[in-house]
Amino acid sequence: MTGDGGTDAAPVTPRPERGPHRLLRLLRPYAAQLRSAPLTLALLVVLWVVGAATGSLGSGPDHDLLEQVGVGIPTLAAGRWWTPLSSLFWCSGIGAYVVISLLLVVLGPIAERRLGSPLAAAVLVAGQVLGTLLGTGAVRLGVSADLGWTKAIQDQIAVSPGAGLLALAAVLSYRLSLLWRRRLRLVAVLVPLVLMLYVGHLQGVQRVAGVLVGLVGGALLHRRRPGRPHRASHTETRVLVALCLAAAAIGPLVASLYQDAIGPFNTVGDLYFSHVPSTTEIADACATSTSECARAHSVERFFDSPGRLMAALVPVLLLVLAEGLRRGLRLAWWLAAVTELAWVGVLAWLLSDNYDSFAQDGGLSLLFELIGEALLLPVALLVLQWVTRRSFDQRLAHRDMVRLGAVVGGALVLCCGVYLGIGWLVRDQYEPDARFTDLLAGLPSELLPPSYNDLLPGYPIAAGGTAQALQNYCGVVFWAITLVALVLAFRRPVLHTDAEDAARARALLQAHGGSTLSFISTWDGNHYWFDEQGLAAVPYRVIATVALTTGDPFGEPAARERAVAGFARYCDTRGWTPCFYSVTPGTAAAAEALGWRSLQVAEDTVVALPELAFTGKKWQDIRTSLNKAGKQGITAEWWTYHEAPIAIREQIRSISEEWVSDKGLPEMGFTLGGLAELADPAVRVLVAVDADRTVHGLTSWMPVYGEGEPVGWTLDFMRRRSEGFRGVMEFLIASAALGFKEEGAQFLSLSGAPLARSDRGEPATALQRMLDWMGKTLEPVYGFRSLLAFKAKFQPEYRPMYMVYPDPAALGSITRAIGKAYLPHLTPAQGVRLMRRLSA
Repeated sequence: MTGDGGTDAAPVTPRPERGPHRLLRLLRPYAAQLRSAPLTLALLVVLWVVGAATGSLGSGPDHDLLEQVGVGIPTLAAGRWWTPLSSLFWCSGIGAYVVISLLLVVLGPIAERRLGSPLAAAVLVAGQVLGTLLGTGAVRLGVSADLGWTKAIQDQIAVSPGAGLLALAAVLSYRLSLLWRRRLRLVAVLVPLVLMLYVGHLQGVQRVAGVLVGLVGGALLHRRRPGRPHRASHTETRVLVALCLAAAAIGPLVASLYQDAIGPFNTVGDLYFSHVPSTTEIADACATSTSECARAHSVERFFDSPGRLMAALVPVLLLVLAEGLRRGLRLAWWLAAVTELAWVGVLAWLLSDNYDSFAQDGGLSLLFELIGEALLLPVALLVLQWVTRRSFDQRLAHRDMVRLGAVVGGALVLCCGVYLGIGWLVRDQYEPDARFTDLLAGLPSELLPPSYNDLLPGYPIAAGGTAQALQNYCGVVFWAITLVALVLAFRRPVLHTDAEDAARARALLQAHGGSTLSFISTWDGNHYWFDEQGLAAVPYRVIATVALTTGDPFGEPAARERAVAGFARYCDTRGWTPCFYSVTPGTAAAAEALGWRSLQVAEDTVVALPELAFTGKKWQDIRTSLNKAGKQGITAEWWTYHEAPIAIREQIRSISEEWVSDKGLPEMGFTLGGLAELADPAVRVLVAVDADRTVHGLTSWMPVYGEGEPVGWTLDFMRRRSEGFRGVMEFLIASAALGFKEEGAQFLSLSGAPLARSDRGEPATALQRMLDWMGKTLEPVYGFRSLLAFKAKFQPEYRPMYMVYPDPAALGSITRAIGKAYLPHLTPAQGVRLMRRLSA
């Protein structure tokens, strides 16, 4: 449900549309955009009309026409200066026509809207001309340098608007949000680069050159002061690394579709994607020996069976692991690293084992060229994964890991057992008759792609029907089960560090309630202590030797006070220093009764809802924001994150990514939530959208339970679009307050502002003055005091939040633990940057 200017913001989540109606609703905006993109429509019509008129739709222009309109070294050397432009209006075949058309439909309308049709047309033409000239010139330089790959394509002539379209994509990226700028540039660079390296045609070189022209042209068109590079958040880093791994997997698959793929990385392409042996290869094997002939025919029969799916095992495995990396899973990170290390090992062994033949055929230069080509990609991926390893810290639940191990292990035992057991029974169906040790030696050949058979020691060759069935199906069945199990495991929710205790703690919290920050205890990273009766719980995390809690103990009211002493005894038996952080005065009093010290570390701001009315002079700013939002057609919509339309979710991610990157420092954690915390179904997200479905800002709200039901809500996540509606936060909070009031909620908390407090006239201790100084020093970076001043607009009740600790001598380690909890991913470079900004 939407709120009209914030005055009707009852939190009712819209029912998501399903089936064809949802598809039509999603396609309708694209159709409208296409109608308003004259350049896109004109180029689409010209491409297909010219292609049909010249008979080029099936397999591209014929030879005579190609020499007149295509661009390449031969046509430029013949003085056909117009070919860089004329190549824009043809494609190389029906597949290329379809792919280019889809690219144009997706990219063209956005480019025309962001750049304007005249500028988009100029960029397209300039990118096509300069890209094809630069790419062709690069091939000519390679020929002059005697590079074997470029010599093989020096006579090729290319037609395609791909170089111009990719240049347009590169220029467009400068007009997009930071999130989509990164993604578009990565895809625009990776796709043509992978095609060039694996397929190796002249067209691929021209497309890479087109991207480079677009990046340079975009930088010149959008001149800005050079600044520090924007660091991606951990969520976006996972997406970008997954895209790189997916590109490395798709490249060999695409190259396999080209019979004449000659790219430099395709030297050992068969080890990525296995190919059926040709008639010539079979004849050569039969001329060598009887056993080699039988082996070649066995592989040929393998490709005539469903076992041929094993040919694509390596790239498919990498694609599955890329999905795990996208979700930030540590398991996927390790599996991808092991796969790449195994690939490097195989290549190193293959090259060293054939050192003499390489040196004899082409000298050491050929050997070094092959090593560079073969090892560059997996080594680069390994380096990328190592540099970004801290972003892959998500763990599967223990039961999911056990289930995955059981399924994969069971499949392995079953397939190996079937191969060995039945193979022994039909051992006479092998050439020669198989011994049990021969079958054991043949196990690797069952589980690896067929191109690896030449790297393995001798294995029995299946001749009879049953033996061939074992050879064709055992490996396929194992890997089908394994890959499906991995996909299902990667797609399961990433559960809590201590999932069973987390579920128990959540049930206790919902039944008895807690403080305004108690819902934070459900976030990942916390462990739980329960009292002997199971009536109270304390969420905590251990950093070094400090057991740092998150908010008050929660549970049955009478048990909460006892929980402070019980948790202290629990920590004492383990040699930990307990520290209750961001607790209410009640918990602070219970700790002080034990002789502990207390220190105010934050200020909670609570707004009572039953009598709330935005009337009077003190609410002028809030009324102004509500009225301006109504006039601009901005409404408030309630969603849970996973039920929100994908367009809303992507905009939320983009706004958050822009916020993180602009700060140059990582998002704070511990008591401050991020994108990961939005995923909880109990968390409600309020977004401000205009008539064009553009998200201007969002807030998220965590429930505060009492007797099994939410009695209040706590503000957590706040983000606004940099160029959006200026009063969007006031509008969203006011809309939320009115909606919660209608539901019967008693209050909403605007959450605690760390290192900020209101002045109550009380004398400050030396330690309190030091914290006040820290809050003032951090203000330019994180703006805690400004946040507290902003919340004052809602006339809240101020409630102090304390840190309580037993031993002043442990303050140093407690301070370090709190800093590590808030900034767990702070890199040394970010630390230096933070210190510079604080000392400025």
